[in-house]
Amino acid sequence: MASKLTRSNRAGWLMALPGVGLIATFIIVPFFLAFGFSLTNQRLASPNPTEYVGFENYSDLLGMAFFTLEPERDEAGNAVVEDGEIQYPRLRKFTRNNPDYPNLQGKREWFSWQSGENRKVVLASDVVFMKALVNTVTFVLVVAPLQSALALGLALLINQKLRGISLFRAIYFMPVVVSIVVVSLLWKFIYSPGDGLLNNLLSGLTFGLWQPLDWLGNPSTALGSIILMSVWQGVGFHMVIWLAGLQTISPTLYEAAEIEGSSKWQTFRYVTWPGLRNTAVLILIVITMQAFALYAQIDVMTSGGPLDSTQVLVFQAVERGYGKQDISGGSTISVLLFLIVLAISLLQRWLTRERT
Repeated sequence: MASKLTRSNRAGWLMALPGVGLIATFIIVPFFLAFGFSLTNQRLASPNPTEYVGFENYSDLLGMAFFTLEPERDEAGNAVVEDGEIQYPRLRKFTRNNPDYPNLQGKREWFSWQSGENRKVVLASDVVFMKALVNTVTFVLVVAPLQSALALGLALLINQKLRGISLFRAIYFMPVVVSIVVVSLLWKFIYSPGDGLLNNLLSGLTFGLWQPLDWLGNPSTALGSIILMSVWQGVGFHMVIWLAGLQTISPTLYEAAEIEGSSKWQTFRYVTWPGLRNTAVLILIVITMQAFALYAQIDVMTSGGPLDSTQVLVFQAVERGYGKQDISGGSTISVLLFLIVLAISLLQRWLTRERT
């Protein structure tokens, strides 16, 4: 005869079953399928049979090498200089069919720097993937603190009993409910190099001195432009979460702080911020996960360009998996992305844990 506790657990599992089933169907099973595909040479449509290749796809993505290029020298042993620049042998001499440098075969130059007369070169098996990885991490490192700080500031502003404050809450939250594709198209027009709103605004503020920029067509400004748009679009969502956290703090704590003569900064530091600890952990993890999932803005606004300056991991996974029909390559990027996000989330949780 089942006990009351057993019946309660059974009812709970039955109620949780639909959610668990959906998570298993659309998250857990696809992850293991992706991991399985990443160990093969699976393509979306190919007459050749699928073969097991082990971790070859991972080495093709993550393979790196460091190399020192020494300058060409004349008969006297001096470095050859033309037009004021030291001349070096072509890198292809070492990376193509050179048995003396097997670790360099198939790799391309990622970036380099000068060290005395020598040039230090970092090579990668997949330069585009490495750029996507760096761009994604850069996006996360900028967006996470900036968006969370702005959202907290807005939450503090609207967490007041003022007339018409609900209108401001709705205005700040409005970009969140608009489709990200629509927002991306709107900002693409704003960033337009010719008669775009941003260039016209800056030109008006500088009385015509501002020279219009192609914000999305310039490698030095394209990623920054997408970061700005993404922060604006998502700040309202995190503002609501901060606001919910603020409203859980007991008013008696603020009254006690006021009686003690605390300044606004002291009240925020010793009353508000400690009360928002759990909310801060949630927001930090959510923003990080959302930032790593960056895709729609890139697809609509730049398609990864110019010169791969806005390539990101999710866009690369989709582009390879469906654009190039390389299921194994796209699955490998997906698995790596999952592991990166999981590791960062666990690290964030550990760093923000309760210390006794």
